[in-house]
Amino acid sequence: MGAAPGTGPGGVMGEALLPERGAYAACAGAREGVRVGVRPTAAPSGRALVRAAGGTAVLTAAGAVLGLVRDQAVARLFGAGPESDAFLVAWTVPEVAATVLIEDAMALVMVPAFSGVLARGGEVRALVRSTLPRLLAVLAVLTAALAAGAPVVVRALAPGLADPATAVACARLTAVTVLTFGLAGYLSAALRAHGRYLPPAAIYVAYNLGILATLQTLHGRWGVRTAAAGVAVGGALMVVVQLPAVAAEMRVRARRAAPPVVAPVRAPAVARDLPAHATLPAQPPPPAPDLPGAPTQRFLALLAPVLLFTLGRQAQVLVERFFAAPLSAGAISHLNYAQKVAQLPMALSLMTCAVTFPAMSRALAAGKREQARRRVERDLTLACVVVLLGTAYLIACAPQIVATLFQRGRFDAADTAATAAVMRVYALGLLGQSLVGALIRPYFSAGRPTWGPAAAMGVGLLVTGAVDAAVAGTWGVYGIAAGNAAGITVTAALLLRGLGSHGVAPRARALAARLGLLLLAAAAATGAGWALAERIDGAPTSAAACALAVPAVFAGITGTAAAVRTTAGRASARHRETEPLP
Repeated sequence: MGAAPGTGPGGVMGEALLPERGAYAACAGAREGVRVGVRPTAAPSGRALVRAAGGTAVLTAAGAVLGLVRDQAVARLFGAGPESDAFLVAWTVPEVAATVLIEDAMALVMVPAFSGVLARGGEVRALVRSTLPRLLAVLAVLTAALAAGAPVVVRALAPGLADPATAVACARLTAVTVLTFGLAGYLSAALRAHGRYLPPAAIYVAYNLGILATLQTLHGRWGVRTAAAGVAVGGALMVVVQLPAVAAEMRVRARRAAPPVVAPVRAPAVARDLPAHATLPAQPPPPAPDLPGAPTQRFLALLAPVLLFTLGRQAQVLVERFFAAPLSAGAISHLNYAQKVAQLPMALSLMTCAVTFPAMSRALAAGKREQARRRVERDLTLACVVVLLGTAYLIACAPQIVATLFQRGRFDAADTAATAAVMRVYALGLLGQSLVGALIRPYFSAGRPTWGPAAAMGVGLLVTGAVDAAVAGTWGVYGIAAGNAAGITVTAALLLRGLGSHGVAPRARALAARLGLLLLAAAAATGAGWALAERIDGAPTSAAACALAVPAVFAGITGTAAAVRTTAGRASARHRETEPLP
């Protein structure tokens, strides 16, 4: 939080005579080695957050649309069979890397780190110098190890795969994303902490454009390996699209950090230890630690629980593909296409959380727990609205959505039916997925090590594995999707219950009431949309009609409930005003 000019460490020292309090504070700050002339970066205003959320929404939607176009291109060119299964096994590497290095671990560790340095008016360049080289060295070693050990990775991920040689070739190409995604995630965390949200939101636009361009150019020459090469190209573009903003921000910070030209200052009477016409020399900035107030060991202590949580979360995909590999050819592809579409509402529901995460970190760092709690409640409510509305639409119109998006080329009607059925089961876990994504941010916002999320994710993963092992042989891919939904829902419940010990727990009764209303509205909207979709011929027309009907029913129920609640509140207030005093 920014200090007022001239009132203490981090304030701006004037060039002329200062008021007594300001001059004394500036002198004391210079003697104690505190930076003079640099103002701590202020937290963004509510209006700025709204603008950032709007821009992020546009770019996230664009990235999601391009992701669908990408999946459509892969489905059209390679269908749902042994070749596409091989590529999707190799795609597991960038999927894990994206979750760990962009969406969760890197953001949950580095956003609070950068936010803390900025809140204190510290030197960001020192933090970058102490963390980035080490990070790049570790990522480079991991990239080389994955490329060299691709045969082992493929056997571990998908034993019994029909075409392991193609999967190995694709895995060696996608291994480079460990390096590029890690750097992209680091840059995204730095930019978000500085209040720059649009370049990080654009990374998936660049990523998908890179894949599509590579597919369009080389698919006739390299086959499905072209898709893996496109993933590598897209990862590099994630870094490129953020570099101009990072360079600009570093230049701005360097100008702010430059030692000011100090004019002679007449010390006031209160600073008796200084001579009458002393000139205060500019002091060099103190070295910044790896994380706010902590050495490298603290960085590792923060990283370990975050990394374990994110690996456990992404391990759900590994468990799914492990149990799906021995099933009939195309099982992994059906799971993948269903999951990609089903996760769109979840991704949209978490856009606001990505924007408000730095603000929440600053509020907790400043001890403003009530402000952070209100932020958590608003984020959870908005996430539930978006994800439940999307869930209703997906369940109601799954066959029509899949047919409209994918049924062309080598992706036939049988693939559409199988993918749609899997998607309806996946959708049952979307609320849990969204809640987990929203709830982990307050856990890690304070920049302190906490193992609760990792433990909750471990329990959920055990549930997923147990359900998959019990029903995959009987229900096939539908049982695997059910295991995913069950596991992530258990994790969400455990995270919500454990949030109270962190001082930012939402009010349970009010949240439960809102969630119950939203679930009722989603159920009614699902029924209305399903009935309408069955009456209309033609997948695109049916999906479009359902896209209008489902939100209308959902909004009608929630709007009516809000109106009733408002009327009841006003009636209660009038009754209290007219009630005679005892």
